[in-house]
Amino acid sequence: MITDWDDAYANGDYIADAATYPEIWATQSAKFRDELSGDNRAQIDISYGNAPREKYDLFLPTGTPKGLVVFVHGGYWKAFDKSSWSHLANGAVTRGWAVSMPSYTLAPDARLSDITRQIGAAITHASDQIAGPIHITGHSAGGHLVSRMVSHTSPLSSSVLARIENTVSISGLHDLRPLLRTSMNDTLGLDEAEAEHESAALLKPALPCSITCWVGADERPEFVRQNDLLANIWTGLGARTRSVHAPDKHHFNVIADLTDPDSDLVACLLTPISAEDA
Repeated sequence: MITDWDDAYANGDYIADAATYPEIWATQSAKFRDELSGDNRAQIDISYGNAPREKYDLFLPTGTPKGLVVFVHGGYWKAFDKSSWSHLANGAVTRGWAVSMPSYTLAPDARLSDITRQIGAAITHASDQIAGPIHITGHSAGGHLVSRMVSHTSPLSSSVLARIENTVSISGLHDLRPLLRTSMNDTLGLDEAEAEHESAALLKPALPCSITCWVGADERPEFVRQNDLLANIWTGLGARTRSVHAPDKHHFNVIADLTDPDSDLVACLLTPISAEDA
């Protein structure tokens, strides 16, 4: 039984050298942006709205894109921006896909329902730039946000939603009600009604829906529970789902395989779940 909910969601306290990761991410991301900018394959700070953080970066493959991948960053809706994650586009870009990475207004300057609408607007704007199917993925809070995109109360229009072939929620938070018991809610400002309205596990999937819930096997037990929860519930509601526990991965390195075009994670992102695999 969990009695300390702050500890249940404290990732860095259980990861060796946790404090070094943000600088590593930032360095790798800047290098990736520089490389693609040198090839004229990076479009930086495309506005999708009027707020200062309503911008995304778009990374392009060589040749015509096969479609659009969108990656939504985490940070408990209150930290980071798109600039720390550019390198994670490498796997999909190398495989021929365009990759969009949006920023969004952080709590407490935005409520989670506002952030949900912003991500919907970011995906919509990017979908107008790149033709073809759309695959979406996000990490932690970003996993929550991409799951919301394919719920029946999605902010996306029916035409954009119909183009989403596949979703991968990485270490996603799918039931927000436990966060009401954490100190971070002083920043998030969630109440019971919003926590329920924004929890994908309490909503129906927008069908047809292909979604993988992917988590590091070495993550905090609460993240493993949250991961499996959505796959379990949405399977019973008609979605094609699977749950993956990636061996030897914790909350900070579980996303690293997005850089590798030959990784299982990139293959999972680019390949919708078939009826036989569901």
